Amino acid sequence: MKKIKEVIVVEGKDDTKRIQEAVNADTIETRGSAIPAETLKLIEKVAKTRGIIIFTDPDFSGEKIRKIVSQAVPNAKHAFIKKSQGVPKRHLGSLGVEHASPQAIRDALKNVYTEDDSAPEMISLSELRKLGLMGDPKSKDKRKAVGEILNIGYVNAKQMIHRLRMFGISKEQLLKAVEQIDQEDKND
Repeated sequence: MKKIKEVIVVEGKDDTKRIQEAVNADTIETRGSAIPAETLKLIEKVAKTRGIIIFTDPDFSGEKIRKIVSQAVPNAKHAFIKKSQGVPKRHLGSLGVEHASPQAIRDALKNVYTEDDSAPEMISLSELRKLGLMGDPKSKDKRKAVGEILNIGYVNAKQMIHRLRMFGISKEQLLKAVEQIDQEDKND
C-alpha cells in the first residue's frame, strides 16, 4: 500500500478510516467546520515538517474547512473527489469522503494541487461567460463537469477563476475541458 508523506486533513473519523483503507497515511481530523484553535495549530505545525493535503467532503462544509485551513497554510496541497464519488450507498448519511471507493481516493491523491497565489489570473468572467460557464441556465452543470474533469471540485464562477489561478491551471487546460463537455453534449 502506498505511503503518503504528507498528513491528510479530513473532517472526521469515518474519513480517516476510508483514507487508510486506500493508502498508508496519517490524518488530522477537524471534526467539522468549527475547527478548534488547537487543531488548527497542529495542522500548521505538521505542515512545516511534513506538508498537508486538504481532503474534505465535496459540499458546503467541506469547502468552508478547505478555506479555513488554506488561510492558515497557504502552501497546502488539495485533493478532491467528485460529488458522485461521495454519495452514500442506500442514500443513508451525508455526502462525503467516507463514501468514496478506495480507488477514487487513490486517484484524487494522484491529482493533488498546490496553491499558487502568485500565478497570474488566466481567464476573466467575460471569458467564462463566452464559454458558457456563467450566465446561462446550464452554466452550473457545465462548471460542475469542468470541475470534475480538472479535479478542482465544484465552485461558482467567481471561485472557478480563483481555483484556476490558485492551482495554476492554464487557459488551454480549461478550454480542453470545455471542449470535452461540449463534445459529450453533442453526442447525447
